[in-house]
Amino acid sequence: MSSPQEDDQLDPGLDAIMKERRQLINLAYRLLGSLADAEDVVQDTYVRWYAMTPEQRDAIVSPGAWLNKVASRICLDLLGSARVRRENYVGEWIPEPVPDRTEWAAVRPAGTATDPADRITLDESVSMAFLVVLESLTPAERVAFVLHDVFRYPFNDIADIVGRTPAACRQLATSARRRIRDAQAPTRPANRQTDVVRNFKQAWESMDIDALIGFLDPGAVSVADTGGLVEAGARSLEGAEQIANGLVALLHRMPDLTILERMVNGRPGLVIEQDGVIVSVMALEATDDRVTHIWVMRNPEKLRGWRTEPQG
Repeated sequence: MSSPQEDDQLDPGLDAIMKERRQLINLAYRLLGSLADAEDVVQDTYVRWYAMTPEQRDAIVSPGAWLNKVASRICLDLLGSARVRRENYVGEWIPEPVPDRTEWAAVRPAGTATDPADRITLDESVSMAFLVVLESLTPAERVAFVLHDVFRYPFNDIADIVGRTPAACRQLATSARRRIRDAQAPTRPANRQTDVVRNFKQAWESMDIDALIGFLDPGAVSVADTGGLVEAGARSLEGAEQIANGLVALLHRMPDLTILERMVNGRPGLVIEQDGVIVSVMALEATDDRVTHIWVMRNPEKLRGWRTEPQG
């Protein structure tokens, strides 16, 4: 097997091609809401690049543009089949949460290769609230909106990816923008949400139901994703009182849990540990001084970026 140095000598353009990986991971994660799927898309994209002859690759004027176009098309195909795949998913499906870069660095063993979470640029386009709304769009709307509004692709390029006219793609993005605006309630800036999450955490730790209810919006909603791989419990709770009682009941049942403040998809959230192992990640959204939405990730397959891998 050739070494990486030998590969570089065989393909002088390898370094430039691999530098596109971060862009491709960011693009695919926003389009699919899954780091695992994003990794698969990027791998498939590179496989297609190297399936071409050297002459075919040399004829491509902008390799970066080619890679992004192919990755976007693969994502579009996956989004088209996602509805069928989700029908076989056990319980609620929530986008995979990603940790802050410093959070991953803290749990990654020394010498471990860079994780895809390191490559995700954390901004409002990866907040859990935003990703959840994207799930309500049609595949074409999602691709047109994300490529144009997040990555600033011109509609002529998007048209080539989606297989529609530039005018049709403009309409897709406009429709998506309207639906996102209608679905999203005004939220506190991330730096102002910290106090809300901290107060919520302290009330939960003290098992003060009345205080918890006060920090929850009356119409708050909590949704949990287990993937059918852990004890289900209540997957969906509605209303401040029901959520507060459910959270306190959890601590009564499992008093060994530790609740930590962490950044989740670029916004203040909570991480739940048991015996030093992260078992849940909670993304929260707040309006004014109350939590309106809680997304609880308990599926261990979607928590890999938050856990220290066992060292062999």
